Amino acid sequence: MARARGDEQVEGRDGTPVGRRAVLGLLGLGAVGIAFGSGAESWLAKQVGKVSAKDPTGLTGLVPGGGGFRIYTVTAGYPPKSREDYRLKVTGLVDGPVTLTYDDLMALPQTQLTKDFQCVTGWRVEDVEWQGVKLADVLDHVGAKAGAKYLHFTSFDGAYTESLTMDQARRPDVLVANHMLGKPVTREHGGPVRLYVAPMYGYKSIK
Repeated sequence: MARARGDEQVEGRDGTPVGRRAVLGLLGLGAVGIAFGSGAESWLAKQVGKVSAKDPTGLTGLVPGGGGFRIYTVTAGYPPKSREDYRLKVTGLVDGPVTLTYDDLMALPQTQLTKDFQCVTGWRVEDVEWQGVKLADVLDHVGAKAGAKYLHFTSFDGAYTESLTMDQARRPDVLVANHMLGKPVTREHGGPVRLYVAPMYGYKSIK
């Protein structure tokens, strides 16, 4: 679900599932990389590697390296939603509450991008093919008001939320994605529909 908000503060190729505790632990690595650069992150990764044999959590196996997507979950699973059951509900500062089906989204102009997916924990998947509706087009379709400043997103299972400013949301490289990697978005990747915010870390691309 997406909700357009006014001038108020908003808080906010396959892999192995990782629980909430693991995600929080990995975020620490990403934070070091952001604050001090890749050299510090590489040093920290080496330190973690030294104690990998004593690590019962398995976190050391997830230190950024080569390979594809690493799929994290805060619900210990992948909540299912079929294309027929999927609904995108848009409320707030719009012409009126709107509910879009998967077919409604597919009927809107489609945009294709080839962009990297960068995780805050340090790993990257390069040249991922994405397809979907520009979020800006969805906002225009539902009649977002000029006074709307923020968007607040909630995953369809209600377990995760994210936010964007309206300026961020209207970038041409922000999609309500229905395809990635040349095929429909899979359940593990948040399908049938997920957000893709190209210029930001992956946690902003809410499933």
